[in-house]
Amino acid sequence: MPFADLHCDTISRLHQRRRAGETLGLRDGQRMHINLEKLKRSGYALQNFALFVDLAKTTDPWGSVLTLAELYISETEANRDLVLPARSFSDLEQARREGKIASVLTVEEGGVCKGDLDNLRTLHRLGARMLTLTWNYENELSGPNGSSLGLKDKGYEFLAEMERIGMIPDVSHLSDQGFWDVCRAAKKPFAASHSSCRVLRPHQRNLTDEMLRALADRGGIAGVNFYADFLGERETSRTADIVRHMKHMKDVAGLEVVALGSDFDGIGCPLELGDAAGMDQLTREMERAGFTPREIDAICWENVWRFYQETL
Repeated sequence: MPFADLHCDTISRLHQRRRAGETLGLRDGQRMHINLEKLKRSGYALQNFALFVDLAKTTDPWGSVLTLAELYISETEANRDLVLPARSFSDLEQARREGKIASVLTVEEGGVCKGDLDNLRTLHRLGARMLTLTWNYENELSGPNGSSLGLKDKGYEFLAEMERIGMIPDVSHLSDQGFWDVCRAAKKPFAASHSSCRVLRPHQRNLTDEMLRALADRGGIAGVNFYADFLGERETSRTADIVRHMKHMKDVAGLEVVALGSDFDGIGCPLELGDAAGMDQLTREMERAGFTPREIDAICWENVWRFYQETL
């Protein structure tokens, strides 16, 4: 079974562990949720790799994101036998033909650009094809989840430029008002790369049913987040809870909107499925929950493939 995952924090976690003195790479980080061997074992077709920068922990967010980009580029180049960095849909198709994992570079925190459109264009030239407009802080573009502040003037400028150059807006972590501002202003499909359902788990990071339907109406996609706190009240991420959120998304907004957005290497809770090598547990749970083989294929990879065919 191929898998396509819209979000992980593996590059940032790898950088942290290297700074702590560990010698490891993208191929062999055994104590991480994701490494290339684990992805290959589960049959992944595509993994989005986010460059996550915590604005509260750096005085140089632009320098920090460039450092992470260098790490991503060097690691993918060193492992070209397993992974193919993808900047276009034709690259995704090439990876499938060659039996490699397609990697799509994304950035989690629009504040790294410091409101400078030239920085945004630089990220695009480096290969970034998706940008999470905010993380958990207000920045030059918008207010974050839990805030009443929507898109600022600079946020609208960034949205327009992203659509012009071919970078997908990601509304995960965005405020509710910011979501609706993007929904009204965007001319192309956009994504919520790692957000689950608010009606099942009333968390400000999750999407309401109205948001899910609006996202679907705009041709967008939502990756179900595996973090326990976004799924339910248990401390462990249960596979049945992940599937419960998938089913709700499908029921309220249609099959085509549902995807995977694991947040691997960015979540600290125990995971029933373990890590990226245990994805067969997810498909078995989907079967038990009544998903058909066609629906499982759609959610696990085909919806992302179609979304990228339309947006990359």
